[in-house]
This record gives sequence, C-alpha cells and structure tokens, in this order.
Amino acid sequence: MSLMILGTASHVGKSITTTAICRILSNCGYRVAPFKSQNMGLNSYVTPSGDEIGIAQAVQALAARVMPSAEMNPILLKPKGDGESQIILLGKPFRDVQIREYYTQTSYLLSIALRAFWTLQDAHEMIVIEGAGGAAECNLYDRDIANILLAQNLSLPIILVADIERGGVFAQVLGTLMLLPDDVRQNVKGIIINKFRGDERLFEDGKKILEEKSGIPVLGVIPYFDIRLPSEDSLSINDKITKNTGIRIAVIYLPKISNFTDFELLEQHARVEYVKPGTPLLAFDCIIIPSTKNTIDDLQHLYDSGAAKQICAARDAGIPIIGICGGYQMIGDKIVDLGHESPKETYQGLGLLNITTTFSDCEHTTVQVTRTPLSHSPILQRMGPVSGYEIHTGETSVGHSRRAFEGEGAVSDDGQVFGTHMHGLFLNITAVHALLSYLSEKKGAEYIPDVSARTLYDDAVYEDIARQYEMSLDIPTLIAIATGGVADAKSRASANDVHDT
Repeated sequence: MSLMILGTASHVGKSITTTAICRILSNCGYRVAPFKSQNMGLNSYVTPSGDEIGIAQAVQALAARVMPSAEMNPILLKPKGDGESQIILLGKPFRDVQIREYYTQTSYLLSIALRAFWTLQDAHEMIVIEGAGGAAECNLYDRDIANILLAQNLSLPIILVADIERGGVFAQVLGTLMLLPDDVRQNVKGIIINKFRGDERLFEDGKKILEEKSGIPVLGVIPYFDIRLPSEDSLSINDKITKNTGIRIAVIYLPKISNFTDFELLEQHARVEYVKPGTPLLAFDCIIIPSTKNTIDDLQHLYDSGAAKQICAARDAGIPIIGICGGYQMIGDKIVDLGHESPKETYQGLGLLNITTTFSDCEHTTVQVTRTPLSHSPILQRMGPVSGYEIHTGETSVGHSRRAFEGEGAVSDDGQVFGTHMHGLFLNITAVHALLSYLSEKKGAEYIPDVSARTLYDDAVYEDIARQYEMSLDIPTLIAIATGGVADAKSRASANDVHDT
C-alpha cells in the first residue's frame, strides 16, 4: 500500500502535499513513511544516525511521526557549480560528478533507490513517494529515476499535483497526462489543484472540465495558505516573508549558500535580509555569514565583491558578526586546503577570529549535537543549551581563542564575533531570543518575544498543514486509492472522522 505524488512542474506544492498526506495517514492509524528517490538541493538534514538527507524528507518523516532515515532520500545531489554535483548516497558522501557522467549511472542509482524503497516498505504499512520537478520531462524519461522510471518499476497509484496560482492549470494537468508514458498515465488516479486564491466554489466548473477531459477525479482544490516549511533550495530565497521589526539582520547571500533554513525561525521575529556580497552593511544590527557548499570559492567572492572589507568595517563599527559552518571558517585567520575544494594552498580568511581550518578529503562530519554556550559573550550567555547538527568538511583549530560552546566554535575577546559549525543554532527559540534581546538592548528598544512562532520541530505545524488539506481533500477516496480500495474498517472510519472535522 503506497502512493506517488507527482507534479506538473517544480514548486507546485509536491513537498507540502506529501507532508500533509503523511500526517493525515498517520492520524488515520497507518504506519507511514515518506520517500523521495532523488533530491537536489543544498538544504539538508542530519538524521540521528548521522546520515545526510534532503530537508523535505526529514520534515515529512516528522509529519508521519517516524524518525528520519537515509532510506527516505537515498540519493541527494548537492550542486557545486560548473555542472558538478556531490552525490550523497544513502546518507554518505559518494563522489563528485559532472551531470553527464551522473546520467551514465542511472541503472545503478535506480537499483539503490528501489532497494531503499523496499526496505522502507518492509517496515511500514504505507509509503508516500514524492516525485521531483515536473513529471512530463520527455527528454529525461530514460533516466528519470525520481518520476518515470520509479513509477514504471513500482506501478503504484499516482496523484498529480498542479499549481493554479501560476495560471494555465488545464494545460498543466491535461498536457502532463497526455505526455506521460501509457504505463504511467494509467496509474494516475487523482488530481489535486493547489494554491487556489478566493472562493473555491468559483472553480466548480473547472473541476468538472478537468474530470471530463481527463477521466480522473479531482480530489480537492487546496487554498493558498501560509504555513512555513523549510526551503528546499535557493530558489525559495526570493519568496521569503520576514517580519518587519526594528531589528535588521543581514545574511550574506553567498553564490553557493547552503542550509539557509538555519534562519527561518529568526525570520519570524526580525527583519532578515539576504543581501548579495557588496551590499552596504553598516545600517544592519547584525551580520551573519552562512554556510556554503564551497568555502574557498565564496571566500574569494567576498574579497572580489568588496564584501570582505565591508564586513570588517562593520566589525570595527561594533556590529555583531556571526559565522555558521563555512561562514565560521571564512571569518577565521586562514584556511589550508590540501586539495579538497581547490588547489593546494593557504587562503587568507577575514581575520575576525584567531582560528585555522584545514581541508582534506578524509574529514567529513555529519552528526546531531547539543551544546552549551560558554558565558563570555553577551549573546551566548543568554542562550542556555542548544541543539542542531553539523555537516562540514575540515577541522578547525581554535588555538588560544575562547570557545563559543563547550568543545566547539570560537568567540572574540569582546564577545561580538562568534562562529560555530552547528547548523540549526537559530532554530532554537532560546538562541533567537538571546540574539534579538541583546540587539534590542543595544538600540535602547524593548524586546517582546513572539510566542506564536514555530519551527519544524513543533508538532502543531503538521497538524495545521493536515487540517488545511482535510478541509478541501476527499480523504476517504484518497485512502481508497492508496490501498487499492481495500482500506480496513478502522481506517475508513478514521478517514471519515478526519474528513468531517
């Protein structure tokens, strides 16, 4: 018993639909897990066992009330630029490849994905599979392990998701169906129309037209709603909504920025702006240099764009500077690359912390952590213990510098500059309050915490998402499709209870 969620294009809402269905099925009593054979993006997550997967599958696992695991996203592609990507295979770094070479590995990678799916299937009653991009990319059919090849090998019922907000929803749905291979199209059992604005009753005729022309039921028209989930890739930066308060925080928008989901809770409390290197910085209250997929390249870009001088000038002006992972490495004295990212060479950092980072091929850290800040910094001393995860290459030596946290990170003597390899620091509400209360005090303003803000770790977020879908989705039919029409009495009753809520 499983279900595939395919889309008419990228960003039509496959991830949130999969998240919602995972929680709905869990609420109906099923042991459910998410699956995406191949994901591409630089926002990732470290599982409790130290495996790296796409952030969306981690979120979907939490929605399904199961622990994230490598099998849920067996292949993760992390772009490095110039057509090259790092392959994360079953949670571990595998190799760096050019895209043409990657496509020569289709059969092998598909076999890995199928084995991961079957492993999940053995442990759960229901798997909800998310496709990637648009399902009808005809030129990719012979190597599309996220959509077509997976669908052909598994022959599972498919739900097609379309985005009405971008327009052309009839062409999206009917064109996709027309272009799908026959053996895939015959398994499309339902259509979901996503991101509808206004009175849904105005689209009743549209639903009838789609059903008449496709022969497939429209299971629901989902209204546009704003419940935040972590962004999957940098395309989402331009869509960000941040709180407009008196505190302005600049996150340097590095060319190869990664894991900027680190700041999505902060965005709910302050005005967080993703500024391109070279943007004037002295008007900001705090500057964060985030993680990057290539520290050396982005460090050089800071120098070439003039951002390095501006960051140092902001430091001289008393503006707090925070470095996360690659950003932490860049604000140190130097980076010694033994040939991992760039030619063997020593690269000068910004010199804001007395630390040295050394890169070599054998050092790759992926681990969940809980750390206690040391009390020297006026920001850190307000936090208390914080949790997050590390994904980084290289070892950083702090020499005689002060530690920012017990056993990790570094902080300047005056406490105004600190860095850490820990992702997710500012997904801890105590860290958000610590930073913003300090910045507010510096400006002579009162800081009033917003207690309504939520993170991906708040279970209520998934209940809210499920509730939005339940109001518009034909849950009993969805379950009947997923189970081949053999849902047991308990699940049917639960589905009706959910649908009537």
